[in-house]
Amino acid sequence: MAEDVDIRQRISELVSTEHSLRQQLAAGEISTEEEHERLRRVETELDQYWDLLRQRQALRDSGGDPSRAAPRSEGTVEGYLG
Repeated sequence: MAEDVDIRQRISELVSTEHSLRQQLAAGEISTEEEHERLRRVETELDQYWDLLRQRQALRDSGGDPSRAAPRSEGTVEGYLG
């Protein structure tokens, strides 16, 4: 299982990708449709990594083993309310 530092690194990479897509759209290098589709995938993956970090912290806070945290499906993390 990934360590927190690895998860945070991946989050950083995804945020950079998100910014790059917005810049590419502004420069006319990609279409709005392409930007939206690619952003949706990036944002879903970001949600999954943030969820994984929260799971790991919750396990630590409750005396559990953070390595027991597991990535959850897109449907699960995208279905959260609040």
